[in-house]
Amino acid sequence: MIGGMVGITLGVGGSLAFTAFGKWPAIIKPAAVLLAFSVSAAVGIFFGFYPARKASRLDPIEALRRE
Repeated sequence: MIGGMVGITLGVGGSLAFTAFGKWPAIIKPAAVLLAFSVSAAVGIFFGFYPARKASRLDPIEALRRE
């Protein structure tokens, strides 16, 4: 969640800087920001939860024996 918020902040800040220095308009749509945040959160949750769940089902002795 924190990474998503940092990404949104950097993206909006970069767009505003681009608009100020480049004199080109940059339109930030809230729906696009929400979609990007949602996809990022879903990917992060899946790739964090799936391996942790798989590891939690292993027998600790067997897991250490394989290493």
